[in-house]
Amino acid sequence: MSRLGLIGGTGLDDWGRASCFHTVETPYGPPSARLAAYEIAGCQVFFLPRHGEQHQIPPHAVNYRANIDAFRQLGVEGIIAVNAVGGIAKHCYPGRIVLPDQLIDYSWGRAHSFSMAATDALQHIEFGEPFSAHLRQGLLAAARHAGLDVHDGGCIAVSQGPRLETAAEIARFRQDGCDLVGMTTMPEAALAREAELDYASLCVSANWAAGLAEPVSMQAIESTLAESMLEVRELLRVFFKVCTDVC
Repeated sequence: MSRLGLIGGTGLDDWGRASCFHTVETPYGPPSARLAAYEIAGCQVFFLPRHGEQHQIPPHAVNYRANIDAFRQLGVEGIIAVNAVGGIAKHCYPGRIVLPDQLIDYSWGRAHSFSMAATDALQHIEFGEPFSAHLRQGLLAAARHAGLDVHDGGCIAVSQGPRLETAAEIARFRQDGCDLVGMTTMPEAALAREAELDYASLCVSANWAAGLAEPVSMQAIESTLAESMLEVRELLRVFFKVCTDVC
């Protein structure tokens, strides 16, 4: 049985009734929450809410190293991460699901590597393509099978948070070639690579980024996410069911 990790972000804080829960201790402290285990169409899936069970942990304070190490201890082969993001490019309009293939990291001050101390094993990971092509192609195949409109490719800017960005920052990100902006893809993606785990990000555009439209309320953002996460759940159900080359 294949084993996969699933990280939920804003709008995807649970995945239904679990068969059991795993409380994992790591050298880096506790993960964001217990990991819920599910058996879905022959796949063993371990779900972790990135921001905690009560959505209480801000993006910059997530213990990314503990989260990834917990998945490594559970023996997963890859991780699918769900991210609520802001849209910058025209094709990343609110409600759109995007599978990015590149990123630029603008975050700072986070424990971004398992090689943080002189006593740690030093790793210089290859990171030219930060997302797993294998997982991405599986997710795209599942989207086609489910009849869902998912955009293939794009670059996500990873900002520090927890505040939203200024219009000038978004203009800079756009000039740098970014299509989306979020707060949690790094160091998550790099840590997964260090742990030798496949990793793909499934992004949901919750709103236009600053300066690209009139400011929207949190209520409007939550409404967009609620509708789009229904499609994300369907995509993942199909992925676990039909993508036997991944699971």
